[in-house]
Amino acid sequence: MKLSLKRIVRVLRNSVLGVIFILSSSLYAQQQINNVRIWLAPENTRLVFDMTGAVKHKIFALNNPERIVLDIEGADLKVDLEKLNLSNSPIKKLRAGKGQPLRIVLDLNEVLQPASFSLAPNKDYGHRLVVDLARTESSRTDKKKAEQVKFNKATADKPPSNVSTINASTLTPLKGKKFRDIVIALDAGHGGEDPGAIGPSGLKEKVVVLAIAKELEKLIDAEHGFISRMIRRNDYYVSLRARTAKAREKNADLFISIHADAFKNKKARGASVWVLSNRGASSEVGRWLAQKENSSDLIGGVGNLSLDNKDAVLKGVLLDMSMTASRKDSREVAEKIHQNIERFAKMHKPSVERAGFLVLKSPDIPSILVETGFISNPEEERALKTTAYRKKMARALFEGIKSHFMHKPPAFTEIYRIKNAKALAQRQQHKVVSGDSLSRIALRYGVKLVSLKALNKLQSDKIRIGQRIKIPTS
Repeated sequence: MKLSLKRIVRVLRNSVLGVIFILSSSLYAQQQINNVRIWLAPENTRLVFDMTGAVKHKIFALNNPERIVLDIEGADLKVDLEKLNLSNSPIKKLRAGKGQPLRIVLDLNEVLQPASFSLAPNKDYGHRLVVDLARTESSRTDKKKAEQVKFNKATADKPPSNVSTINASTLTPLKGKKFRDIVIALDAGHGGEDPGAIGPSGLKEKVVVLAIAKELEKLIDAEHGFISRMIRRNDYYVSLRARTAKAREKNADLFISIHADAFKNKKARGASVWVLSNRGASSEVGRWLAQKENSSDLIGGVGNLSLDNKDAVLKGVLLDMSMTASRKDSREVAEKIHQNIERFAKMHKPSVERAGFLVLKSPDIPSILVETGFISNPEEERALKTTAYRKKMARALFEGIKSHFMHKPPAFTEIYRIKNAKALAQRQQHKVVSGDSLSRIALRYGVKLVSLKALNKLQSDKIRIGQRIKIPTS
């Protein structure tokens, strides 16, 4: 049978298209979803799909009922979604279709705003597809109200501990002022899909530092005039820039980031305390650690923080002034903490170190970073595993923080009130020395002689050496 030229061309074209379709189908179908992980944070829930390769996807929300739809091209699901633990999450159920593209539907308990992005492989994971489900403003407000009620109930009967020899309940507040607690932002490094450094036995940095942060939280919250604010309370990821942003939202007086990092040389050991340096790190280890910590934002796919639209010169002056003050306080706190830690642990360097940690670059909040030890060192990893060492470390941090703020409390805080009341109480008495007279004492303190005599119940102007004269406060 003879075939016309047109028919031959048509057969060949169809054959080629068929081969292309088969090849393209096999190409897109070669990627697999081998695992799904979930991380719960206060303001969002993150799902991470571990992939064998890069894929194209799209995501959108539907309502009545509330659900999120994720379409993934050229992917096969190799994991049972029903085995994923969804307890305490806003996701009611996950279900998947059988066709292409692969459709995964998230049935929700509340309205959520979806966002998604792909991540390239790093040293810990391969290709990943990340889905972030953010709570809406109304759901966040409801959650904050519930947390505040819980906090109020938990602290209603908590007795304050003494911060000095003066009984705080007997002090009269300065007129017209409200006094607040000193706020300490506690940042447990890493979290969620970012485990941080991992020790020889598999101990994860994110677990160690969260445990230390929670021990420190207990100490701070038990101290009258202080309150802690945790950047993360559980095992979820927070970007480096979001950590400082959260500290600012909480009006923190100090930001302390807790880590237990690793170094390429397993013999490296010792705890260290760091402050920000504009001119680079103070050591090779500092440069290596700063680069390692700063690069962790790549795990979360975080973009740059937008800056306020202000006059460039004004912004520069204000930032310079703010950073000068906060860095001075940062160094002072860091030095006290360094001294406390070296009482029970080996220090990596004999003094506070400097490096360009991104997490410390908050211009208006004194910020320090503490490396509680090298988790890559087998001996220090064993110590970091123990509750006793973690409590020692938390106590060292707390005593350093308390010592600094008792000496230099921010204005109009409860500790500021107590310190000023103590100073006022000490000034309210004058010990008579040789050459003193009642009129000279009145002149020195700027009070009326008649008031001085009335307060001390003096019938005459006679006084004696060693006598204590009470001074009127007004």
